[in-house]
Amino acid sequence: MDAVTREPQLHPEACVPVDAGVRLQNSSPWRTLAGWPARRWLVAAASAVATVLVIGIPTAMIPTPIFGREIATTSWAWPVLALTALLGGLILATYVRGGADAPQGSGAGTAGGLLAYFAVGCPVCNKLALLALGYTGALQWFGAAQPILAVAGIALLVWALWKRLQGEVSCPVRPA
Repeated sequence: MDAVTREPQLHPEACVPVDAGVRLQNSSPWRTLAGWPARRWLVAAASAVATVLVIGIPTAMIPTPIFGREIATTSWAWPVLALTALLGGLILATYVRGGADAPQGSGAGTAGGLLAYFAVGCPVCNKLALLALGYTGALQWFGAAQPILAVAGIALLVWALWKRLQGEVSCPVRPA
């Protein structure tokens, strides 16, 4: 195999010629995580830490002198942030070249992260909610909707990771 016509190296069990979009039998996309190289795990860990910082600092879950929070962090916000970071890190790691070409992203991961951001934030610190609903409305309506946003965000992140991992266990047939 010369450098000019290099084919991507494939995980031994990840990609055999099958019809486009058809999964291999007895292969779960979740099982591909076990075959990830250390480089992908390092990217996943670094991305998870970055996600905690990118969401935790501006929502004032992580105290800083720059951002403040009028309403205390809810008890469910920390597990939502942890799950968002874990899933976001894994999704970002799927973009590291490591085997079969995964399909293009659908934007579900970004949408899930954005929903999680709004879910864990202070309801009256969100300028959009405050402008649209006022202080009382933000507390009553947006505050009540935050757990729903959290569930929807986590669901989108799980779906996005599933779709990315599916691309590692199925391959399109190359034209003859």
